[in-house]
Amino acid sequence: MAGVGALAQIVVDGVSVGAIYGLVALGFVLIYKSSEVVNFALGDLLMFAAFMGWTFADPLGLPLWLSVVGAVVATALLGGFINQAFMTRILGQPQFAHILLTIGIAFALRGVVFMLWGVDQRTLDSLAPDTRWSVLGVSIHADNIQIILVTLVLVAGLFLFFRRAISGLAMRAVAENQMAAYLMSIPVRRYIAAVWMMAAAIAAMGGLLLAPLLLVDGNLWMVVIKGLIVAVIGGFHSIPGALLGGIIIGLVEQFAGVYLDSSLRELSVYGFFFVL
Repeated sequence: MAGVGALAQIVVDGVSVGAIYGLVALGFVLIYKSSEVVNFALGDLLMFAAFMGWTFADPLGLPLWLSVVGAVVATALLGGFINQAFMTRILGQPQFAHILLTIGIAFALRGVVFMLWGVDQRTLDSLAPDTRWSVLGVSIHADNIQIILVTLVLVAGLFLFFRRAISGLAMRAVAENQMAAYLMSIPVRRYIAAVWMMAAAIAAMGGLLLAPLLLVDGNLWMVVIKGLIVAVIGGFHSIPGALLGGIIIGLVEQFAGVYLDSSLRELSVYGFFFVL
């Protein structure tokens, strides 16, 4: 029974960590579906959101829930600004130009974050209570439940939005064929800007869920690497695939950390990706 309990514990931890990877992948999927651009700045937007959340909660002393909302809104606005100020200027250029530009934006944003907040680590409380339950020998923290629930709600909400809402259907039309959507009087640029803001907000949620677990740190941007792997595994056009891919990578990482040498934990993710 102890073996079963340990196995279940790994699954719970893997699913909760994988859910965050799925959120980052979801940001990749949204932008790629609308404009076929791979946004490498998502990790830095995630890191920016964590620092903004800390700024609202600690120096400014705002309630934690308001700090989270403020950080998400600020990051969404930054995502919209990046699209409007930079990405629209290279419309029609080869996809490689868009990739290089997002990489440059990522480095610039990282530099701004380090200039404003420095390199010191900070702590950010979680909205979930500091409560832990033991179910059949499996320790489940409230943070695990919060991460899984938030991810499921976002994935389900976006799935329904793109299937049922008029704006969601218009965004799907833009993703399928921008020129045809434009000829059908769909405001293509407006919808692409909205998608960039949505993707930035989702990345912000990932950063704010991750920060209480890993601290508010300048290395949070590196989660974008696993988010990209998840997006590739789940398919760049699939919202449920982003969640499924995140869970798979989270489980691989947790199982490797327990049953293999801890130094192979990160390597196992890349090895699994290349095997696929």
